[in-house]
Amino acid sequence: MLETRTLREQRETEDLCVPLLEQEDNPELFVFFRDKHVKFLRGMLGNLSSGFISLDASRPWMVFWAVNGLALMGVDTSELRGEIEATLLKCQHPDGGFGGGFGQPAHLACTYASIMALAHTSPAAWSKIDRKKLCEWLLTLKQPDGSFKMCLHGETDPRATYCALSVASILKIMDKKLTENVATYIKTCQTYEGGFGNQPLAEAHGGYAFCALATLHLIPDLNIAETIDLPGFISWLVARQQHVVPGFSGRINKLVDGCYGHWVGGCWALVESIDEGITELWDRDGLQSYNLMCCQADRGGLRDKPGCGPDSYHTNYVLCGLAACQYAYSNPGKWQPTAQCTPSVLPLHPVYGLPLTTANRADGWT
Repeated sequence: MLETRTLREQRETEDLCVPLLEQEDNPELFVFFRDKHVKFLRGMLGNLSSGFISLDASRPWMVFWAVNGLALMGVDTSELRGEIEATLLKCQHPDGGFGGGFGQPAHLACTYASIMALAHTSPAAWSKIDRKKLCEWLLTLKQPDGSFKMCLHGETDPRATYCALSVASILKIMDKKLTENVATYIKTCQTYEGGFGNQPLAEAHGGYAFCALATLHLIPDLNIAETIDLPGFISWLVARQQHVVPGFSGRINKLVDGCYGHWVGGCWALVESIDEGITELWDRDGLQSYNLMCCQADRGGLRDKPGCGPDSYHTNYVLCGLAACQYAYSNPGKWQPTAQCTPSVLPLHPVYGLPLTTANRADGWT
């Protein structure tokens, strides 16, 4: 067999993970370290060291990952609402949308993070989102082919389209101008592999796949099964879960990564809502084992894989992945705990990426 970097890194990953996975029958080890993860995420909402300066333009994301992860674990963060609201509302741009920090230009990714984080706060903060300016700004980013730019002079890809339509949906400002040609654009991003890339003819990737499929779910009255190659997508999706180490990879010939428990694993609820006859095509128990045995850091927080340090991004999305394997989704909007996995987190809204209780509460706000 030809020795390649890909094969070498795969073997190294298996060598790290398999000994841990073999201990899953030990009840002292196959546990969810909730208290440690809560402490880790609460620390991310406090004063951070100078090493975080490179994330200055990602303040809304830092808040969202932490508060969303805490909410998934059922933690009450009401005592932090005032600080969260003040921080995020200062990022709101006078021309619409939210930037990555105070006085920074509006950006769709930061707008998504800000609004989804504000969904964890209060109706008073929710009412301070300038919907009119936001909608006007979204329309300036809309392109004739149905895509959206991330920001003025920014790139277009399914992430931007997902961010635009998800915030428009949760804020109830969706209209036909925003959704026009979007389905056609998303269809062009589906690759010969079956997944979705960041642009036509690009490589399929787990993050873009989730954003593409979730975007289609946000378009009213769309027949998704007739819009994309659903069998091809399912084939690509199935192939993302590995056998020896049963986490998900984001691309062909890539390593497992805990965050793809959401970006790939989260696609299954969206697929199953298209066709309720599509069930049990993936190993929920295997993903739970990978997340609990390989992604938990001893000091708290969750990680990509053994050998990596924990961070708030992976902590949030590994928790989302746990929700994907611990609950089975059924239309319309109902979750049931699965028979094989014991819930350690709350069920997740399959499109917004929020705990279902948070999404439902925000849906009642004006």
